[in-house]
Amino acid sequence: MLKIDRCFVRDLADDPVDRELIRAAIAVGHGLGMRVVAEGVETEEQLQYLIELGCDRAQGFLFGKSIAAERIEDILVRENGHR
Repeated sequence: MLKIDRCFVRDLADDPVDRELIRAAIAVGHGLGMRVVAEGVETEEQLQYLIELGCDRAQGFLFGKSIAAERIEDILVRENGHR
């Protein structure tokens, strides 16, 4: 998997250079048979650009806040009802 750092995603809507860098990174990743994930997605506008550019996955505060590793098991147990 190839990850695109949040510093490129942050100004995606306003910076054509960042859009072209992301487009190129996605093309390279796909050319190498990799899935591409963008970090730091905070707005619907950023997500729409990433979808248009062909990004496979996205992560960031748009989808939810970070969760401490120690809490993950408790959340999964609560969701699934067993350990």
